[in-house]
Amino acid sequence: MIDPRLEKLAQVLVKYSLELKKGDLFAISGHSLAAPLIKEVYRQAVSLGAHPFVRVGIDGLAELFYKMASEEQLTYVSPLEKFELEHIDARLAILCPVNTRSMTNVDPKKQALTSTAHQELHDLFLQRAAKKELRWCLTQYPTQAAAQDADMSLEEYEEFVFAAAHVTSSDPLQYWKSLHHEQQRIVDLLSGKKTLRIVAEDTDLSLSVAGRAWINCDGKENFPDGEVFTGPIETSAEGTIRYSYPGVYGGRLVEDIRLSFEKGKVVKAEASTGRDFLLAMLDMDEGSRRLGEVAFGMNYGIQQFSKNTLFDEKIGGTMHLALGSGYPETGSTNKSSLHWDMVCDLRSQGEVYADDELIYRQGKFIL
Repeated sequence: MIDPRLEKLAQVLVKYSLELKKGDLFAISGHSLAAPLIKEVYRQAVSLGAHPFVRVGIDGLAELFYKMASEEQLTYVSPLEKFELEHIDARLAILCPVNTRSMTNVDPKKQALTSTAHQELHDLFLQRAAKKELRWCLTQYPTQAAAQDADMSLEEYEEFVFAAAHVTSSDPLQYWKSLHHEQQRIVDLLSGKKTLRIVAEDTDLSLSVAGRAWINCDGKENFPDGEVFTGPIETSAEGTIRYSYPGVYGGRLVEDIRLSFEKGKVVKAEASTGRDFLLAMLDMDEGSRRLGEVAFGMNYGIQQFSKNTLFDEKIGGTMHLALGSGYPETGSTNKSSLHWDMVCDLRSQGEVYADDELIYRQGKFIL
């Protein structure tokens, strides 16, 4: 018998996040450990008249690839991947880690090489998503590995995930619809603002958002969700920022990241651990040293760091700024094979100014 919380989660994903309908070609991907959720999503998709197909992963393939692949293989772009991206109507990706550190010893230059080669697929995905031709969503299935990263038991982590997704409420669909309206007030406040200044511990960073669109993230593309974001002007970032939490990317952990910006570009990068990996990612391509996103975390149902960006970037009272590619729907023109979200906690002493006016203090907007 399926966990009723998974049944509700699948319902929200299919009916609210992806708005699946009859005739949709629908890709579902995830590890075999996520079989209960995959089956429930599949069942509900079929009942709606969609055409779902499933890609199930197994352990160890990525590590094997990076260990054995030649440069030709590392840079190969499958025409099947491109065909799929060109034709699907909706895609659900389910995070389901078995070992969150499995990529720790992979050569970051090989990862960068593969990412760069797949830039055309990344651009295609962003373009179709921006035009609303492709609906997509990323979600999480609770596993022992993710629970260990978060310093929780599996049962505690399940409670954490389902609470963040608000599927323990009597009507999760209504909750996410209500969140949309709450966050729209913030979007309305920020729209039309020209500059932002972020002030926190070891942080004083200014950037321009003039003419850029703010996006209301209300559970459509990430689930759980809860953020508002835009793409800053690519040449505008000036100052320094110290990220409160470790940066997590590609299975690697980089601690105490400190970045300095001039004319929108990272000119100095430090970290207490993982600095070589950080620098390798920053040197991935022309756009990897510039910001593609600035965002406010708005999910106050998430209050603790779990080493999982899907949750951590949504922590109520934080901001995250992503290095690398921006989202075209915001007006961002930054292109990169990198998109790395890093989180700064503003709950204790943070302030944000918009056009020199204080709008945010200690993790909350001043409306």
